[in-house]
Order: sequence, then structure tokens, then C-alpha cells
Amino acid sequence: MVDIRPPVAVVMLDRPAKRNALDMETVLALGSFFGDPPDGVAAAVLTSSGPHFSAGLDLSELTETSVFEGVLHSRSWHRPFDAIQFGKIPVVSALCGAVIGGGLELALATHIRVAEPSAFYALPEGSRGIFVGGGASVRLPRLIGVHRMMDMMLTGRVLDATEGHDLGISQYLATDGGGLDRAIELATRIAENSPVTNYAVLQALPRIADMGAQEGLFVESLMAAVSQGSDEAKALLREFLAGRASKVAATTTTPGATP
Repeated sequence: MVDIRPPVAVVMLDRPAKRNALDMETVLALGSFFGDPPDGVAAAVLTSSGPHFSAGLDLSELTETSVFEGVLHSRSWHRPFDAIQFGKIPVVSALCGAVIGGGLELALATHIRVAEPSAFYALPEGSRGIFVGGGASVRLPRLIGVHRMMDMMLTGRVLDATEGHDLGISQYLATDGGGLDRAIELATRIAENSPVTNYAVLQALPRIADMGAQEGLFVESLMAAVSQGSDEAKALLREFLAGRASKVAATTTTPGATP
């Protein structure tokens, strides 16, 4: 379900009876939307109905698959999730309840994650005789380290919202029931940025992180030049120099709503 609130789109997982378990139809619909977001949408929020973000893959889709079909099934998840991570617009996810298995993989494809106190993270694939297939083996170790992901998969360890936040799974902790509002607030702020800068952050920053130092510095120079040459950047810089733009200042946070 999609609610367009220009310049922000709110995309909702809406299978609460199954704790928003992800079937192929849902995954492909996400890829279709984020691969070509509507005009006028500069940022998006990914949220869910009910008390859980997503309990993962709908396992009924895997019970009778062959090895080759399993490869194709996994790859069919990679493309839509790449459309989120390397898409045209920044995506903020609002997480609550179960964020496990494929649900965690989906959350990891978003750029900013806001977690409510009820959120918990797990990779139960090991206990079910399967392996992650939606990108977790690439995305999660970059946040928490290979050794911690091994622990989650081998022992079934569950991380609560605070543990996940401390390890970097989420960037923000919201109050109970406040995740969506906080996510919309962040997405609205992001939508005010130059679209060229937002696109550069989405496309260049993760790739630079995977490069050697000198290659990364060169690509940084290219992206700096591209962004500085945009009309939006020039207008924003003129606003700042004329004293009409807000200056960076220290902020305070309230309990339960930490960055």
C-alpha cells in the first residue's frame, strides 16, 4: 500500500495476519515502486501494518524448490532490494516488532532505519536448514561484523532494539508507537536536500567505501564537482552566503528518541 504525501511517499507492508512475511508478489511490488518512484517523490518511508515490521520470507514458497529454482528465487530478491539501496530516492524504514530473516534483509536495503522499543532482530535460517538469500551476508557484516552475524545464525541469538541500535542496525531509536512519525520527519528533511546530492550519496558513498583509498578519493572529487555544478547546489549556497539558510547547531534529544 502506497500513500503519496509529496515530497514523501509512505510505502506500507500490509500482510499483518502473516506478520508481514514477504512473498514474491510483495518483493516484486517493492522493486517496481522503488525502481521507478512517481514524479514529485523525493524520499520515501517504508513501514508496516500491525505490530511487526516483517517476520521474513514466507517459507511456503521454498518447500518444494530445486537447487536451481532456489538460486533464481534468491536472485529475484536481490534485484528489488538493490532497487531500494541503489535507487533514485533515499528510503527511511520504521521498524517495530519482528525484523527477522528476510524482513531484516529488507530493512538493511533502506538507507536510514528508525526502530521502536519493540523491534527485535534475528536470522533464524540456521535452525530451518537454509541460508540467507536476500542480501544479509553482504549488508549485515558491514554493520555489525562477520563474527556477530555468525553468532546470530549459529545460535539463533536475538538482538533487541537497544542492542541493534548500539551495533548500528538502526540509526535512530523512537518512542513506542513513534517510529512512523519520526521516519516521516526524517524523510521530509531529506527531501529538502538537492536531489543531485541525495543521488550522489546513494550511488557513490557505498561504492567508495568498497574502493581502495586513492580510487575512492578520485571518485569523491568527481562527485563533489558534479554536485557543486548543479543549479540546486548553487541556489542553496547563495542562500547560505546571504544569511538566509539555517546554520548547523547542536541538538538535544529526548529519552527514547535517540539518534
